[in-house]
Amino acid sequence: MANHLRFVGRTVMVQNGNVEAAYGVLNRILAQDGVAEAVRRSRYYEKPSRARRRRAFEACRRVYCGEMGRRIAFLARSSRQDPWLGC
Repeated sequence: MANHLRFVGRTVMVQNGNVEAAYGVLNRILAQDGVAEAVRRSRYYEKPSRARRRRAFEACRRVYCGEMGRRIAFLARSSRQDPWLGC
């Protein structure tokens, strides 16, 4: 079990007895994985219509963020030619 990739990815080492820093790192890892939001969401009943709306919103946000990231990467690439050579 200790060699499992997800287990190793969520393992936090405490250095010099600094538990507070390790706790912050663990919280950041769990927030990136969405574990805290899933626990918070499952704490109360969510109506099916609201769950559908939430899932649709999350899907739209994923598409929008992916598209905007692609556009920003396209504009920020370093190998593109200068569009206004004579100016």
